[in-house]
Amino acid sequence: MSESSKKTVVSLFSGALGMDLGFELQGDFEILACVEREQAACATIQANVDSGNFTGKPKVYCRDIFEFSPEELMAEIGLKPGQLDLLVGGPPCQSFSTAGRRQSVQDRRGTLLWRYLEFVVALRPKAFVMENVRGLMSAALFHRQIADRPEKGGTELSDDEQPGSVIAKFAADLSERTCGQYHIDAFEVNSANYGAPQIRERVVFIGNSFGVEVEFPKPTHGVEAIDDQADFFSPSTGNLKPWATLRDAIGDLREEKPELMDFSPRKKGFLSLVPEGGNWRSLPVEIQQESMGRAWHAKGGRSGWWRRLSWDFPCPTLVTMPNHASTSLCHPNEVRVLSVREYARVQEFPDSWIFVGKTAEKYLQIGNAVPVRLGLVTASVVSRLLDAAANGSLGPSYRLATDEFRRVYIKSHVRTRRWFKAGEVFAGTEADDLAYAAQ
Repeated sequence: MSESSKKTVVSLFSGALGMDLGFELQGDFEILACVEREQAACATIQANVDSGNFTGKPKVYCRDIFEFSPEELMAEIGLKPGQLDLLVGGPPCQSFSTAGRRQSVQDRRGTLLWRYLEFVVALRPKAFVMENVRGLMSAALFHRQIADRPEKGGTELSDDEQPGSVIAKFAADLSERTCGQYHIDAFEVNSANYGAPQIRERVVFIGNSFGVEVEFPKPTHGVEAIDDQADFFSPSTGNLKPWATLRDAIGDLREEKPELMDFSPRKKGFLSLVPEGGNWRSLPVEIQQESMGRAWHAKGGRSGWWRRLSWDFPCPTLVTMPNHASTSLCHPNEVRVLSVREYARVQEFPDSWIFVGKTAEKYLQIGNAVPVRLGLVTASVVSRLLDAAANGSLGPSYRLATDEFRRVYIKSHVRTRRWFKAGEVFAGTEADDLAYAAQ
C-alpha cells in the first residue's frame, strides 16, 4: 500500500498505458499495479517505468486475468477491501465492436467484463473507471445474426438478445454482488471533442460508491452544428476550439527511417491513385470493382477502403492493422501507412515513449490504447469526485443518484463534412465549398 498522499489506482488490461498515462499526467494519482497479459505490452510498461517516462513505480504483473485472482493481487500489494481509491480498466472490446463479428459474451473476451466485475467486488474501490467501444452500449448477451432476426422472418428476440442487455446485466450483477454499493454513469464521448487529433468514439463508465451522479465535461472542441453542412474550418459561434488535425499531430515529425508495417506493392498501386482525403470512391468505377472484388457490392461500412488521410481533419480511429485494404490509414502525401511514431503521436503519447515488441505488436498496442487525452479528462473528473467525498462536500456539487445506471450521450458521433462526392474530394477550401454547394 502506498504511503504517498496521492490517490491510489490499480490498472487492469493496462496495455501501452494510454489511460494510465492520462491519470499520471493529471497529477493526483499513483498507479500501484498494472495487470496485463500480453508480453510485449508488459515489456512496454516496464521499459517506460525503468526509463522514467512513467514516474510512478507500479508493480507489473504479466498475467492472464483469469488466472490471477483479485485476492492474490491484494496480498501482493498490501491492499484490503475498501482501501483502494480507484480501479481502472478497459476489457478487450472486439466482442462488442460493431465493426467486427460481434460475438458478445459468446466470445471469451466478452466475459472479461465479468472478470473486471470480480475485481470490483473483491477490492471494493471508492470508484472505478471502465472504458470500452460505444458498441458495448447496444450489445446483446446473445447476438443473433441479422438474417435470423424478426424483421427477416425469425422468431421474436429473447430478453438476452435485446440490444443493451450486456450492460444491463453487468449493472444488475454488480448491484446484486455489492448490495447496491455502486452507481454507474456511462458517458458516450469522442476524443476529438476534447482536443485529441483523432475521431474515436468511446464509452467511459464511472462507478462510484458515494451514491451520486457524476458529470463528464462538455466538449471543448468542434463546431456548434454537426451535420452534412457543418464547416470544419469556420469559427465556432460559441466557445468551442477547432478540432485538432492530423497536421497538428504529425506535421512537424521527421523520421529518417520510419518503422512501418507497410502496404503491399499491389495496394500501393491503387492507393497511389487516391488523392488526399479520398478513398475508394475517388477511383474510376472499373478500378473500384477490380480492387475491391465482392466488397464493392456491399452496402455501408466501406469508408476505410483505399483511404488516404487528410492533413486538415482529425485522423480517423486508429486500427491495429493499418495496412489492410479495407482499413487503410495511408499518409496524406506519401504512399505508405502511418508509421509507429506517427501512430503514437495521434494517440498523444510523448515522443520519448518506448514501445517494445515486433512492429505488428507495436501497432496493436497503440491502436488498442485509450487516447491519452481521454485518460487525462477522465482523471480530472474522478479526482474532483474523490476530493469532494473526502472533504464532505458532495452535497452541494453532486446530485443524488436515483438508480444504479445512467447513460449520457455527449456528441460522440462526430462528422466534419463529406470528404468526397461523385468521385471528387472536398477538403474545406473556399473553392471546394462553392463546388460542393453547387452539386
